[in-house]
Amino acid sequence: MEKIREVAVFCIGRAVMFGSLAITCVMVGFSFNPVSAFRAGAMLTLLMAAILIWKAYAAARQNPKSTEVWMYLDDKARPASEHSRFVFATVMRDVYARFGQASLAVACLFFAISMIFVMFGFEAYQPE
Repeated sequence: MEKIREVAVFCIGRAVMFGSLAITCVMVGFSFNPVSAFRAGAMLTLLMAAILIWKAYAAARQNPKSTEVWMYLDDKARPASEHSRFVFATVMRDVYARFGQASLAVACLFFAISMIFVMFGFEAYQPE
């Protein structure tokens, strides 16, 4: 079970890292206006959190053989019985939920930072 959790954290963490890289690129694109940059980061991170939480709910219905985690597991660590498939789905649900909660916290932080900038007199970008 720990081997499955370790591989799941690696695979899902890598996917979240690439999503975070894309969100950071969008925020850098809005760097001329800090309010817009942090609001865009908050919205995109909130979208990523929603996707991760949805994946956590869908993990029980997913076939373990169709996951990236299954490919990285060696033959001894792969679940064979129905009970071990339940354990696999539980581990995947927990890992997705943990990353989803962390993404939600970061989205709230980004939104709070944008509100702080608004309190100091900055305004969001309004195209003409």
